[in-house]
Amino acid sequence: MKSLYLTTLLPVLLAACGDSGANYTPILDGAPSPAFQSDLSACQALARNQTQFDQETIGATALGAGAGALLGEADDDSTAAGGAIAGALAGGIASAVNASERRESIVIECLRGRGHRVVG
Repeated sequence: MKSLYLTTLLPVLLAACGDSGANYTPILDGAPSPAFQSDLSACQALARNQTQFDQETIGATALGAGAGALLGEADDDSTAAGGAIAGALAGGIASAVNASERRESIVIECLRGRGHRVVG
C-alpha cells in the first residue's frame, strides 16, 4: 500500500508544486502598461517550459528514496519502504519548492527585461 502512495500521489503532488512558480503574477511599481498581460503570459510560458527543473525534481526524489531506504533499513525500528517513502517526499518536495522559486524568478526577470517595473 505504501508503494501505491509513492507511485501515484507523489508525482501529482510534485507536478502541482512545480507549476506554481510559473503562474506567478508579480507586483508592479505603478500601473501596468497595455502590453503587460501579453508579456506576462509569454514570461509565464517561458518559465513553465523549463523542463530541466522537472528532471531535477525527479532526480532528487529518487535520491531521497534511495537514501531513505538505506537509513530505514539501518534503523532497527523502521523498514526500507518507510524510509524510501519519507526520503522521496523530503527530496521531492524540497526540489519542487526550489523549482517553483526558480520559475518565479524567471517570470520576474523576463518582465523586467521587457521594461516592466517589477518590485516583487
